Amino acid sequence: MNDVALPQEAPSDASLMLAYAAGDAAAFETLYLRHRDKLYRFLVRQLGNRALAEEIFQDVWQRVIAARQDWQPDALFTTWLYRIAHNRLTDHWRAARHRPAAPEDADLRTARIVDPGTPERQLSEFEQRRLLQLALEELPDEQREVIVLRLEQELTLEEIGAMTGVGRETVKSRLRYAMDKLRARLST
Repeated sequence: MNDVALPQEAPSDASLMLAYAAGDAAAFETLYLRHRDKLYRFLVRQLGNRALAEEIFQDVWQRVIAARQDWQPDALFTTWLYRIAHNRLTDHWRAARHRPAAPEDADLRTARIVDPGTPERQLSEFEQRRLLQLALEELPDEQREVIVLRLEQELTLEEIGAMTGVGRETVKSRLRYAMDKLRARLST
């Protein structure tokens, strides 16, 4: 007798989903690979927008994952999968009806928004902080002390006076002189 290997029949979607619900991650991978391309093409055709199709595609699979424990083989897996996709599309279209249309100049408005995280802006802010630090270091000790206590520690004039042992008016005077020197130094 010859031992001839017979081709093994691929597991059904139902058996894969049950195995996945029982904790077999490889079963999910097989299901995903089996259905991803067709589902994605379906969504792209329905939406006409690849980015949006990708978003909804991911959401459909997230819902499959979340519902795996409750899945019952009452219907074909594909029927259940496409029902999830259909419901997600319905939610999208319903929300789109209530969402105002983007203004015609939306792209121009977006282009005008300043990106605070650009390297140039970060360097500029670093440079400004460095210049401020240098200017603070040039102040006389008593002026630097009151300005740091006021601006960084947010102490009142009375609290600064109590800490430094001078009156409120002296604190005000030192602050005014310090601010004038800082403005002059930073404006150059």
